[in-house]
Amino acid sequence: MSATSEDLHTDLPTGSLVADYDGVICDLDGVVYRGPAAVPGAVDTLNEVVAEGVGLVFATNNASRPPEEVAEHLRELGVDGSGWSVVTSSQSAAAYLAQRLQPGAPVLAVGGPGVAQALAEAGLVPVRVSELADTPVEAMVQGLGVDVTWRELAEVGYLAQRGVTWVATNLDLFLPTAHGPAPGNGALVAAVRTTTTRTPHVTGKPGAALFELARTRLGTSRARTLVCGDRLDTDIAGANAARLDSLFVLSGASSLQDLAFAAGHERPTYVASDLTGLLAPAVNSS
Repeated sequence: MSATSEDLHTDLPTGSLVADYDGVICDLDGVVYRGPAAVPGAVDTLNEVVAEGVGLVFATNNASRPPEEVAEHLRELGVDGSGWSVVTSSQSAAAYLAQRLQPGAPVLAVGGPGVAQALAEAGLVPVRVSELADTPVEAMVQGLGVDVTWRELAEVGYLAQRGVTWVATNLDLFLPTAHGPAPGNGALVAAVRTTTTRTPHVTGKPGAALFELARTRLGTSRARTLVCGDRLDTDIAGANAARLDSLFVLSGASSLQDLAFAAGHERPTYVASDLTGLLAPAVNSS
């Protein structure tokens, strides 16, 4: 006889929030780590959650790094090496196009290595700007990359204006770094939008697509899946768009004041100071 979810979770603290769920979708920046350092208590909490049989997927809007690189960073911070996985907005963008294009279709990849890798893994052919003269593309994905150039942004604008399908991994205006906020993919997309009347299809948070991809990895029902995040406008709004419960943590970007004034679509199910709230009794946000 297979174990039930209750059997798997018997060693979790009595009355803990996470005991009511089979899977957790967890944001990274501001939740698990800030820059290179782990948020206090986050790693130990996640290791305990996974050890007790709760599924875990890390879902990030940061499209620049491949999932393997993100996973290696998590292992360096002390997250145990099995029982969890990573999904990125690049993978969500690639999955969206793979459903609409023929296998092997050429797609312009603008951003870090994670963009091109996700396209290749989805059966599409990533094309760089330097290859456009020889390889016309059927679509393009714009994601964050520290080496994105003016020429790349200009080409996205040219192709968008010609009607080529334009997919943006996310519209985050800034990215937390060890030195403070830095321009995010949303800032780069905004630069392109000043040159065209077109708008991109967005596959990352706060849309539902990235959460649906993560939930597919978990194999859990909506009712038994919990999203953990620190941003009301992306993590929590995205959880609501995907019809999932959410835990808003105060270890990152958004504050209790932000919560007090949040619109209905940005209001979480629960609130906690940090991820250790997963192992404590639930605190309803209302």
